[in-house]
Order: sequence, then C-alpha cells, then structure tokens
Amino acid sequence: MNERVQSIPIDRIRILNPRHRDRRKFETLVNSIKNVGLKKPIKVSTRSAADGEEPGFDLVCGQGRIEAFLALGYQEIPAVVVQVCKEDRLLMSLIENMARRFPTPMDLIQEIERLKKQGDSNVAIGKKLDITDSHVGGLLALKNSGEERLLDAALKGKIPLGVAIEIAKADGVEAQREFLKAYEDKQLNQASIRAVRRIVEQRRFLGKARANDPNRKRDRTTAEGLVTTYKRQVHRQKVLVKKAKICEARLVFVVNAVKRLIADENFINLLRAEQLATMPDYLATSLKQ
Repeated sequence: MNERVQSIPIDRIRILNPRHRDRRKFETLVNSIKNVGLKKPIKVSTRSAADGEEPGFDLVCGQGRIEAFLALGYQEIPAVVVQVCKEDRLLMSLIENMARRFPTPMDLIQEIERLKKQGDSNVAIGKKLDITDSHVGGLLALKNSGEERLLDAALKGKIPLGVAIEIAKADGVEAQREFLKAYEDKQLNQASIRAVRRIVEQRRFLGKARANDPNRKRDRTTAEGLVTTYKRQVHRQKVLVKKAKICEARLVFVVNAVKRLIADENFINLLRAEQLATMPDYLATSLKQ
C-alpha cells in the first residue's frame, strides 16, 4: 500500500462513515490545532472515475480534524493518501472509529517525561502539548509522588486531575492518602485541600525546632485530623472577620465623636491647657476624609 502526504482540498473529501462528535472534545481539538497546528494528518483513499463516481478522496480517518480545519477557515488539509478499494475504505474507516481512544492522563504524563528527557523545559513542553507550564509541573509531581492509589484514582477519572495534582503536592505518602480519603468522603474540596496543605506545611516548619524534644509526641496525619484542621481554620477566620467588623464600627464611632468634639472651641482650649495638642496619625487622617 503506497502512502504519501499531500495537501488536498477539503471539498473533494467524502466522509463514508460520519458520526456525531462531542462538542467539548471538538472545541478542545479546534483550540489545539489553532495553537500548535495539526499533529497528525488525516488519512484518505483516492476515488477514481473508474468507480463510476466523481474523482476525489474518501475519508479513512480524521473527520474531527477536517471539521476543525473548516471551523478555522481552512480550505485544504494535510493528508496521507492511500489507494484501496471501496470496500476496504469503508472497513478501514469502521476499524479506525472502533479502535479510536482519547489520550489518558498517563499518555500525557509519558509524553511529558519523553520531552523532559530531551531537555525541554516545562514552558517548551507546555507549548508543544498546548497546556500551561504549571500543568506540566503538576503532572510531573503527580507521577513522582509515589502514591499509586492517587495516580490510579486520577487516571480512572475518580477524582479531577487538578485535585490529584493538589494532593500530590502534600509532603509524604501518608498525608496524600489522607487527603485523598477526605476528598472521596466529600469532606474537603480542592480549595480546602490547598488551604489545609499550607497549614500542615507551616506547622511542620515551625515544629522543626521541637523535633529533638524527647517528650514530644509525633502527630499522625489522618483524614479526620485534616478536616478538623480545616474547620478550625475556617472558624478562626470567621472570628477574625467578626473582630475586624467590630473594630471598624468602633473606629467609625470614635472618628465621628472626635469630629464633633474638635468643632467645639472650648474643647480645643481644654486640650491645649492639658498639653494634648497631638493625636494618632491614623485618626488625624480619618478626620480629614
């Protein structure tokens, strides 16, 4: 079977086995082609006048790429051109559709590792794969985390990839397992995982000074403990917000009260007599507003 790649007019291609496309995946394909170009040419078979039809091409595989090219305004598309009979064209098209699978996160991780071994930076890899450099770093962290259960959950779609990457940033396999358990039990979401992870890291950093204390009891990381930590942090923040509102209300009261007092000439004379001619800068600034 002779194969060659050439640019052919899209309007000369006939789709033998058309199928419905998922809108979200189609938009992803369009954006990928727009940003990094066509990674793999379509495959077509020549259709000659001897078949009793208008000369042209029959599509073997690549309907989505053709539709993406049309959506981007292209009139031609790179294609691998083969010569097979009409029956084989239809059979090859059906086989391609049945065998087609979308790349998994593991496929993406393996490609990132391959490019990394070539010496590409995260930024360069991101441009080639049409993802952000932070996403590249996150996927590598996920692969290098050493927690098979976490990686397996992400690859099987049990948890979003973003959540898996956030959990993978936790220090230690034990902590990662407990974060995963808390997420699976719907006790923590991605944002709360990020918040708790930072708290745990801060505690670990501050606790290094006490690491040599023989009477210090080592705390074990558990899902329940992580959830409790998050709830305490939320409660602490609510208390801080409440105190801030009280302080703000009191400050408004003080500013208004002082404004009325300094409008009284007798009060000003009293302050001068008591040698109280100054006030805090913040209060003075507030009085001018």
